[in-house]
Amino acid sequence: MSVSELYTKYTKVWVPDPDEVWRSGEIIKDYKEGDKSLHLKFEDDTLYEYPVDLKTNQLPFLRNPDILVGENDLTALSYLHEPAVLHNLKVRFLESNHIYTYCGIVLVAINPYEQLPIYEQDVIYAYSGQNMGDMDPHIFAVAEEAYKQMARDEKNQSIIVSGESGAGKTVSAKYAMRFFASVGGSASETNIEEKVLASSPIMEAIGNAKTTRNDNSSRFGKYIQIGFDKRYHIIGANMRTYLLEKSRVVFQADDERNYHIFYQLCASASLPEFKDLALTCAEDFFYTSMGGDTTIDGVDDADDFEKTRHAFTLLGVKESHQMSIFKIIASILHLGNLEIQAERDGESCSISKQDEHLNNFCRLLGVEHSQMEHWLCHRKLVTTAETYIKPMSAQQVMNARNALAKHIYAQLFNWIVEHINKALHTTLKQHSFIGVLDIYGFETFEVNSFEQFCINYANEKLQQQFNSHVFKLEQEEYMKEQIPWTLIDFYDNQPCIDLIEAKLGILDLLDEECKVPKGTDQNWAQKLYDRHSSSQHFQKPRMSNTSFIVVHFADKVEYQSDGFLEKNRDTVYEEQINILKASKYQMVADLFQDEKDSVPATPTIKGAAPKISIRSARPVVKAANKEHKKTVGHQFRNSLHLLMETLNATTPHYVRCIKPNDEKLPFKFDPKRAVQQLRACGVLETIRISAAGYPSRWSYHDFFNRYRVLMKKREISKNDKKLICKTLLENLIKDPDKFQFGRTKIFFRAGQVAYLEKLRADKFRAATIMIQKTVRGWLQRVKYRRMRNAAITIQRYTRGHLARRLVDYLRKTRAAIIFQKQYRMLRILHAFQKIRNATITIQAFARGMFVRKIYHKILLEHKAAIIQKHARAWLARKRFLHFKCAAVVIQCYFRRMKARKELKKLKIEARSAQHLKKLNIGMENKVVQLQRKIDDQNKEYRHLNEQLSALTSAYSTDVEKLKKELEQYRQNQGDTNQLVNLKKEIESLRLELEKSHSERKIIEDTYDKEKDLLRKRVSDLEEENALLKQEKEELNNRILCQSEDEFAQNTVKENLLTKKELEEERSRYQNLVKEYSRLEQRYDNLRDEMTIIKQTPGHRRNPSNQSSLESDSNCPSVSTSEIGDTEDAIQQVEDVGLDKAAMDMTLFLKLQKRVRELEQERKKLQTQLEKKKSQVIETKNEMDSDRDTDLAYNSLKRQELESENKKLKNELNELRKTIVDRVTQNNSSSDVQDSYTLLLNQLKSANEELEVRKEEVLILRAQIIKAAQQKDTGKNMDSNINTYTSWPNSDKHVDAEDAIEAYHGVCQTNQLLEAQLQDQKREHEEEVETLKTQMETLREEMEKQQQAFFQTLQLPPEAQVEFGIQQEIARLTNENLDLKELLEKLEKNEKKLKKQLKIYMKKVQDFEATQATAQTERRRHELTRQVTVQRKEKDFQGMLEYYKEDEPLLIRNLITDLKPQTVSATVPCLPAYILYMCIRHADYINDDQKVHSLLTSTINGIKKVLKKHNDDFQMTSFWLANTCRLLHCLKQYSGDTGFMTQNTAKQNEHCLKNFDLTEYRQVLSDLSIQIYQQLFKIAEGMLQPMIVSAMLESESIQGLSGVKPMGYRNRSSSMVDGDNSYSLDAVIRQLNTFHSIMCDQGLDPEIIQQVFKQLFYMINAVTLNNLLLRKDVCSWSTGMQLRYNISQLEEWLRGKNLQQSGAAETVEPLIQAAQLLQLKKKTSEDAEAICSLCTSLSTQQIVKILNLYTPVNEFEERVTVAFIRNIQANLQERNDPPQLLLDYKYMFPVLFPFSPSSITMDSIHIPASLNLEFLNEV
Repeated sequence: MSVSELYTKYTKVWVPDPDEVWRSGEIIKDYKEGDKSLHLKFEDDTLYEYPVDLKTNQLPFLRNPDILVGENDLTALSYLHEPAVLHNLKVRFLESNHIYTYCGIVLVAINPYEQLPIYEQDVIYAYSGQNMGDMDPHIFAVAEEAYKQMARDEKNQSIIVSGESGAGKTVSAKYAMRFFASVGGSASETNIEEKVLASSPIMEAIGNAKTTRNDNSSRFGKYIQIGFDKRYHIIGANMRTYLLEKSRVVFQADDERNYHIFYQLCASASLPEFKDLALTCAEDFFYTSMGGDTTIDGVDDADDFEKTRHAFTLLGVKESHQMSIFKIIASILHLGNLEIQAERDGESCSISKQDEHLNNFCRLLGVEHSQMEHWLCHRKLVTTAETYIKPMSAQQVMNARNALAKHIYAQLFNWIVEHINKALHTTLKQHSFIGVLDIYGFETFEVNSFEQFCINYANEKLQQQFNSHVFKLEQEEYMKEQIPWTLIDFYDNQPCIDLIEAKLGILDLLDEECKVPKGTDQNWAQKLYDRHSSSQHFQKPRMSNTSFIVVHFADKVEYQSDGFLEKNRDTVYEEQINILKASKYQMVADLFQDEKDSVPATPTIKGAAPKISIRSARPVVKAANKEHKKTVGHQFRNSLHLLMETLNATTPHYVRCIKPNDEKLPFKFDPKRAVQQLRACGVLETIRISAAGYPSRWSYHDFFNRYRVLMKKREISKNDKKLICKTLLENLIKDPDKFQFGRTKIFFRAGQVAYLEKLRADKFRAATIMIQKTVRGWLQRVKYRRMRNAAITIQRYTRGHLARRLVDYLRKTRAAIIFQKQYRMLRILHAFQKIRNATITIQAFARGMFVRKIYHKILLEHKAAIIQKHARAWLARKRFLHFKCAAVVIQCYFRRMKARKELKKLKIEARSAQHLKKLNIGMENKVVQLQRKIDDQNKEYRHLNEQLSALTSAYSTDVEKLKKELEQYRQNQGDTNQLVNLKKEIESLRLELEKSHSERKIIEDTYDKEKDLLRKRVSDLEEENALLKQEKEELNNRILCQSEDEFAQNTVKENLLTKKELEEERSRYQNLVKEYSRLEQRYDNLRDEMTIIKQTPGHRRNPSNQSSLESDSNCPSVSTSEIGDTEDAIQQVEDVGLDKAAMDMTLFLKLQKRVRELEQERKKLQTQLEKKKSQVIETKNEMDSDRDTDLAYNSLKRQELESENKKLKNELNELRKTIVDRVTQNNSSSDVQDSYTLLLNQLKSANEELEVRKEEVLILRAQIIKAAQQKDTGKNMDSNINTYTSWPNSDKHVDAEDAIEAYHGVCQTNQLLEAQLQDQKREHEEEVETLKTQMETLREEMEKQQQAFFQTLQLPPEAQVEFGIQQEIARLTNENLDLKELLEKLEKNEKKLKKQLKIYMKKVQDFEATQATAQTERRRHELTRQVTVQRKEKDFQGMLEYYKEDEPLLIRNLITDLKPQTVSATVPCLPAYILYMCIRHADYINDDQKVHSLLTSTINGIKKVLKKHNDDFQMTSFWLANTCRLLHCLKQYSGDTGFMTQNTAKQNEHCLKNFDLTEYRQVLSDLSIQIYQQLFKIAEGMLQPMIVSAMLESESIQGLSGVKPMGYRNRSSSMVDGDNSYSLDAVIRQLNTFHSIMCDQGLDPEIIQQVFKQLFYMINAVTLNNLLLRKDVCSWSTGMQLRYNISQLEEWLRGKNLQQSGAAETVEPLIQAAQLLQLKKKTSEDAEAICSLCTSLSTQQIVKILNLYTPVNEFEERVTVAFIRNIQANLQERNDPPQLLLDYKYMFPVLFPFSPSSITMDSIHIPASLNLEFLNEV
């Protein structure tokens, strides 16, 4: 491809930037060759012209497409260069918070400076067993890759962790070791993995210090070898250290500290055990205060010191040795505080004898004070002739003191490492190991000294090994794919290594200069200039003659030569060492004994495999021939060579730690610092090697799916995808060197995938433009048609409007003419009517005036007559009122006098007691009196009305008579005087009538008033009464409600608590059973290992937590947890014996005891509940005396019956003894028969006697109770009787006491008589009531029959017949039901009697059985066989008989050798029924040994079968069904009424009679739990490998998922060739298989539901965990596939009727995760929708999925950081669990609900194929 094709418009490039290192820009103008600049636009819209050098034609780096940004593997990028790597790491670190990224075989780890929840135990389990490319990058993935390659290839592995100080090397190495400790846990109980982890605090205390870059910087390198046995369990470890920075003991730069142990010891100096150390705070000592601040923020040195001491104890370091270590460390601090006094001559110096620190130094180390004082200031010079003692100057003394301090600390450091290795050492044979190298990275400071030179030398060696390994893997991949390759040129740093370590190299010249007596650093530097000035890796600075520059692979480093010789010599005077050797403390003396070559020898791993040989990959450079003194450089070079030999003999894995910023801020990325470290750690070199070859690799299938849009239709129609891809590439890429076709993949040069992506994007862009063009044209045409139709419509409506307006105008004109005509006519009409009306009005007024005058005249005359009438009436009324008032006054005075007399009388009565009694009569009497008074007044009122009516009638007759007389009189005589008289009489009569009327009104008014008063009073009283009743009822209701509510609340709370405790105890109990099965399996594994210990086992990797159901030990002490050696364990089992080892009952009994305790607690709670209920009932029924008497009667009755039963039992026992004695004396059958009849007769007589006595006792008890009730009334009568002294009816004198006794006797007799009368009365009433009820029932039947008769009469004849038949059928069914009820009652009574009879006959049957067994063996066989034949013909009782010697044969044929196919055509769970029938017969003959032996053999046989077939789902399901059925049978036929509710009468006959097998039921329940766990484990092992492939990777919906470019990690060496993909159909087929097997074998539906609930939970957990740890599957298309797969599983559940199992609810988190992948993720509304929808997902899971969400193509958008922050803000209030992943090993507590069988034992047929002919049917 030409430059013009790549650098076109819209293409993005990278240009250098001084601040951000690289900056992204977009080309805004096509570049043509020859242009002097490239026109760019940055992301902030600023324009920039990038200058192009025409000579070199160096154009900026191209940027990868956005779809490739954020990849897990940097080698998946199409353009492999520095800005692409930096940008990808930045995006993953800042936007997705991913700290791990692959770069080929290297894991790049960026320190987040924050604790992340990605290292929990569940994450370890999630990565365990996974391929490296399948999961997101992680340190656990690298550790799993190493562990897997060690197990598969049987080759040692190494994990090399490197990086700058503060980059997180130590933490990464610690997590890798934690992974090995979890996955490869130790097989024994030595817990070596805990010791490996415990060594970290010690090494950090003595080897880590605070630097300017890191608060916990490792100042030494270490290589830890973790040893594994043949089963790949950790058995031991070994640690090697490199180049401890000893100079830090005596010197620290500003803002740095010495080693942590010094400050920890000073912080704990106040402890009483450390008072002898004479320590104070760290600021008081010279060696700990040079750096300034002695504390670290957030670090408690005293607390860390306690952890260090605890780690020492855990590793087995004695307390005495610990104190010795602390004394040596304290002595170093005192040594640094010595005061050296210089003399005047300057050539000598001295130390005061009273120096406190010197005294403490000598006391703590146990050396002589005078000698140490002398040899600190002098040294010995030995020549050939004589020896000189020369004093030293003050500076020389300080140097010697510092050298001594460094030497002491270095020796102590080596001693601690040696003892750690002893603690981690093992005597077992080591098969292989994994080494973890935690070593310092490349360092460059402002001042670089000898330590930095050694560190960078080691990194040069490691980088060379890294480059060669990467190159080798790259070439292996090409050879594997069978493509032609050429030698890839990579950077070889061998010249730089030769400069340092070759003959006359830097180290060689340094050693030679150290041998020169007057050698100096300047002379050595000059030799370097003279020797190596011509080397390209060596340079001399311009401005210095004492420093030199080495060009390393990462950068140029300038070293200051000052101090090189002194540090290399590490000079310690021999005299001082000899003083320390003579210490009185053994440990101090041992530190300096026999100091020979300190270089560690080649590690000889004890018991290592002979085929593992450690050999360097390249020949080691030969050292100079001169004899080297043991200088530091020489030691370090030798140890480094040994390390390289070890690494070359192993398979290395690389972890490169990056420090993102120097401020230690969380998730802050400094591009400058990151680029420096990427260059130094070799990541960019890996990129360069990959870019030199074919970095992009695609499988043919993925390439076809991704780029099929670039193909033509006729090419796609071909079946060979490989040929299609070749044709496409040859057409698209003309240069054949840009790609190669491998065996399974296509290899591309760098940039080719980006070019293909560009072509694909152009194709999509062209297609998009075509679609947009077509759609826009269609939209315009639609718009034009719409506008044209709208115009036509507007025109139509406009023309219609104009026409309607014209019509309206014409209509209105015609209407106006009509209006004018009518208006004119009305106007003339109104004028005529107006004149006419005026005329009529004038006439009317004139006529009215004349009439009114006449009316006024008549009116005046009438008014005059009225005035006269009223005046006369007023005068008459005035006179009447005067008389009336006088009469009223007289009446008032008279009545007042009478009232006063009555008042005096009432006052006298009121003072008397009788009046008070009358007043106290109840309100009801008053109401009755008032009612009576009202009735009397009503009667009076009626009487007065009658009188008034009589008077009015008489008056009317008189008036009529008078009128008649008046008329006659007028007719006869016209005298005026008579008229006047008559008028007077009439007036008098009128007055009398008015008077009577007024009296009547007065009487009516008074009556009404009194009546109203009485009504008011009555209503008030009634209201008061109602209120009182209402209040009383309310109070009663409140009391009852309160008591009931409190009781109900308490009972509900107690029930909930008991349920919760029971559920927790059940889960705890099942975990105990699971742990017990695991211990059994460990015992079996050890026994198997002992059997094959002498053979050579093949390679096999077993999971560390494998368990089985077999338990062959009866003694719990025989277990691997208590016995370390397997031979001892097996010997103890053999000593215990096989009989005792048959079944471990002790643990089961302990568990059963716990269950019984729980049952007792539950019963206690039930009794408390019943007590509370009884208390409430007693409070309600306190006033019910009859019930109390009944209770007392019942209790007395029960006591009497109990005493009688005891007597009868005693008599029965005596009778039995006599019968047994007679039987033993005389064996004749006649005696037995006589004794039997005698026993029956005596029983009958005893029962009759019992009945008689019962009646007598009941009568007496009733009389006593009645007498007790009357006792209180008798007491009340005593006082009254004593008051009378005489007896009126008797002449004799009687004493009071005698009279009282007589009276009581009479009362008692009366009470007895009353009780008898009441009993008779009750009986009579009951008989009457029964007769009444019979009458009512007969009457109802008569009415029904009459109604039916009338209905039948109305029906036609055919319907009458049918109706009659129906009536008869109904009647017969009712009669049948009644008869059935009677029959059931009779059967129950019969069963009770039978049970009693069986109990009485027990001894007789035992005697008969002994008689029958006394015959000979031959006759017994014949007789039993004949009897069984006869009984089989008669009736099979559901029991199977066998002989004791046939029990092993029964177990073998029915359990051990039985195959499920043998009984597939019979009754489900047939073995369980057969076993129960055998148990029933043993119970029937009362043989407890036989029952125990059979059940024990059955349980052990089942365990052996399950152990033998521990991976057979069908066999495990078969025995789970049979074990549960046997358990149900033991419950159903136990005789417990709680389990017999659904039994038939026939089934109740099959119950056990003699033994309670509750304990064995518990053992079978535990065995069922173990089998269930094994069943699920087998199903899990078969289903788990399918889950991820079927749920996440397979294409259920074809063509939906997109494919992204693969990285180097998909070529992981841990992946096995071959297609291991599964589809969803395979999972459903497997589920169908499980379901059909369990259903065919008769497993209970409830257990099947629990199995599938557990399986669906596992599917949910495994799928969700993979989704949370894989970036490549977090996309929209995966969400769609996942939702479809879940719907298919839900449909399967509905098809199998498993909706109620709860399995669908367990996959709810997975459903929500799929919906989360499909939802929009832009606005705040989308965030709220996600938060409301994803309720089953935790906040961490939601955020993790959003961070992992990856667009499949460029049309999707990434989830922004702001949106994720919005989600986190909305979910802050949630209290989610801290763990990220689900525990897929979690198991729900299993329940085995009781499921009785409807099959009766006598209906079961035993097939001949079972070979059970020795079983006899009874």
